[in-house]
Amino acid sequence: MTKLSITINGRAHEPTDVRDDLSMNDFLREYLGMTGTKFGCGAAQCLSCAVIIDNPDGTSFTSPTCVVSAVSFDGKAIRTVEGHAKNGELTTLQKAFIEHFAFQCGYCTAGFLNEGQVLLERLAKAPVARAELEKTIAEALDGHICRCTGYVKYHEAVRDVILADSKRYLVANQ
Repeated sequence: MTKLSITINGRAHEPTDVRDDLSMNDFLREYLGMTGTKFGCGAAQCLSCAVIIDNPDGTSFTSPTCVVSAVSFDGKAIRTVEGHAKNGELTTLQKAFIEHFAFQCGYCTAGFLNEGQVLLERLAKAPVARAELEKTIAEALDGHICRCTGYVKYHEAVRDVILADSKRYLVANQ
């Protein structure tokens, strides 16, 4: 047993004794009742289980949770799909997913949403040229597996959010 201290969606969780072999996915779902993070393949290949890890320097990245132990997240700050909406208001990206019907069964949506959010945050700090946008989105979402939508609608939703605020996400005059 190991004590796990973690911040999830801005809320610090008291040190909790967890088995060393407990996956982060199981910790979120079974200990905290946070069921938005899905268990897909169990091999970190589909990334339905991806959560956002926030680094102290303000950067972030996604990590699978199905094969990664909960204790490896000790001391970290993470965001799950439950942390996106604020006061019942969906984010621009969540709204775009709905507008594009970017999900069908919704199983992989949390992973795509988290990856899309990380991309938006990255582009806000380091915009890309418009000519590089399609490639940038494709590379960011690569690795996430969806069996229902064919990926196009996720890609379109992320692209529309970026283009709607192009001054923030794209290099000017390129």
